[in-house]
Amino acid sequence: MTDTEIYEQLADALDRLPNGFPRTPGGTEIQILRKIFSPEEASLAICLSGRMEPTDEIARRLALPVDETRTQLLRLARRGLAWFDKKEAGGRFRLAPFLVGIYEAQLDSLDHELARLVEEYLADGGAAGIMKPQPALHRVMPAQGAVRAEWVLPYDDVRAILESARTFTVRGCICRAQQERLGRRCDYPMNMCLSFSGRERPPQEGDISREEALGILERSEEVGLVHTVSNVIEGVGYVCNCCGCCCALLRGITEWGIADSVAYAAYYAEVDPALCAGCGTCEGRCQVRAIATSDGVSVVDRPRCIGCGLCVTGCSTGAAILRRRPEAEMVRPPADFAAWEQERLRTRGEA
Repeated sequence: MTDTEIYEQLADALDRLPNGFPRTPGGTEIQILRKIFSPEEASLAICLSGRMEPTDEIARRLALPVDETRTQLLRLARRGLAWFDKKEAGGRFRLAPFLVGIYEAQLDSLDHELARLVEEYLADGGAAGIMKPQPALHRVMPAQGAVRAEWVLPYDDVRAILESARTFTVRGCICRAQQERLGRRCDYPMNMCLSFSGRERPPQEGDISREEALGILERSEEVGLVHTVSNVIEGVGYVCNCCGCCCALLRGITEWGIADSVAYAAYYAEVDPALCAGCGTCEGRCQVRAIATSDGVSVVDRPRCIGCGLCVTGCSTGAAILRRRPEAEMVRPPADFAAWEQERLRTRGEA
């Protein structure tokens, strides 16, 4: 098999995963894979599936000794190219999706060429192919204090979710890093992506305390960043704090015309014209351009509003509020990641 055939097969394998990795007219996806995977890594990756499999099962498929297979797979996992579950003896592995997964793991190796290729890929149909299928990859969580307490569902309380975790890590934002490599300056802080777990583990690079994690959460709301998390009820393990100028999912709304590129929160904003001072603060804080100021009053484009609540937390007069969406407009997240994958495969016609 030639190198070209290997990368073609890898692209197809990634597109069979629920997240998707669609082919584009320009074929940029192959260039991206060549940039990230060596031919040897790609050859190994195409032998993985979208489910966690025991090492010995993969070894039989590869016709390699189990120990050698495990060593090679661990190398893939360390680079974020495969996912590893060590709870079972010998471990289990699966192919990681491109987004969210492989791409985010390239933060330390991201250079101008990869940033450019990803930008071209998303603009050439990659964004639509990954972000249009439902359920969405991410969902929006409302800012703390922006919603009436009795309305907040447990899976919508970002602070409570962080407080229940035991270990915390902060990393740089891959989307801001990508735009920076392209020479586009972003004024928002870089290190704002939080990962967390309910399980204890040995300390690792990037670890922070719970107090520091909550401080990043508060800082992100202060500067006007949108909380997004994996679109599930159980098993949330990270919070991205997103800006509209860099975040690929929010750019799906503002640049690529993908209205449902992220699952909206269960709320929508409204501005009381009698209380509005026309200061424009809410317009400036809206990361999806859903608010405009006209004749001294701010007006919300309700269909475009994602319910993040940043207009509410930034309003000095109390004119901006969040209202609960009618039941008919609610989109409940899947129960967990397995349910999300199954539903996503069905909507993509892959189930």
